Amino acid sequence: MDAKNTKAFGTVASDAPLKEIHIQRREVTPKDIEIEILYCGVCHSDLHTARNDWGGSVYPVVPGHEIVGKVTKVGSGVTKLKVGDLAAVGCLVDSCRECDSCQHDLEQYCLNGFTGTYNSPDKHLHLQTYGGYSEKVVVDEHFVLKVPANLNLAAVAPLLCAGITTWSPLRHWNVGRDSKVAVVGLGGLGHMAIKLAKGLGAEVTLFSRTPEKTQDAKELGADTVVISTDAEQMKSVKGKFDLIIDTVPYIHDINPYISTLNINGTHVLVGYLGDLNPMLNSVPMIMGRKSVAGSVIGGIAETQEMLDFCGKHNIVSEIEIIKMQDINTAYERMLKSDVRYRFVIDMASLKK
Repeated sequence: MDAKNTKAFGTVASDAPLKEIHIQRREVTPKDIEIEILYCGVCHSDLHTARNDWGGSVYPVVPGHEIVGKVTKVGSGVTKLKVGDLAAVGCLVDSCRECDSCQHDLEQYCLNGFTGTYNSPDKHLHLQTYGGYSEKVVVDEHFVLKVPANLNLAAVAPLLCAGITTWSPLRHWNVGRDSKVAVVGLGGLGHMAIKLAKGLGAEVTLFSRTPEKTQDAKELGADTVVISTDAEQMKSVKGKFDLIIDTVPYIHDINPYISTLNINGTHVLVGYLGDLNPMLNSVPMIMGRKSVAGSVIGGIAETQEMLDFCGKHNIVSEIEIIKMQDINTAYERMLKSDVRYRFVIDMASLKK
């Protein structure tokens, strides 16, 4: 297959900084869309993959799966978008499209394994996929999304990961105007969970260990803030919530939150991968038919639904724009939670 050199930013080893490199992008096939990348969000997954924190990274790694740009070329069979249109790409660029999950628009749960936007086997070039820290990307039209023109394009980028990661459980558990939703953690995921739950009409509470975040949470749309280390405050919300969205990215005790669930309530983990410690106490679950669940990103149809909803309600992420050349500093700041609430790269800086 024909390919061309494309300027990108990536790393060649787990302990090496990201720097300018060149990668191969395929020429468009009949069903492909080529996108000039204007903005790319920075996700914790980018850092973890670059540094091989989860194992399995194949170098060179070019992260980035929160991509917003402009269509520059389309294949002969493309009907979804045309040259000049705004377009977006999230965490997925392919799946088998044949399994039961894919047939039900759940490509993120493809039974044969989805193709991630970066660090996945690339069936076209037989390398690995490269992400959005680059000039351009070429993606099958099925996995390209339409962007509402009224939104701030830079602030749209995090919707492609942080937005859909929190939107999917809100939709799956049918959150609406009579719902009581709590969010654990106020960061890149947490602030989007608050905005989207509020947009759906729910009563929204933030669980936080930090009283100083109260004002910020309320400005984002939270109705109430409960300090999770305060026994009296936790007792005051016992049995209240229909859904808890837990965005904390590290190991933590979820048992105290289970008592705050209503009958049939669900505590859904979207930020943490790994063993629970201390172990989950099943008694309050059994006595109230409560559930602990997990959720990851969303399918293409669901992601488009989320973008359309955000366009209608003017919902975007809170961001800090950086240059591509500042990504290594941004990673260190991100580890210290020194960002409100998501970094977004202005990809014009890569051309300089």
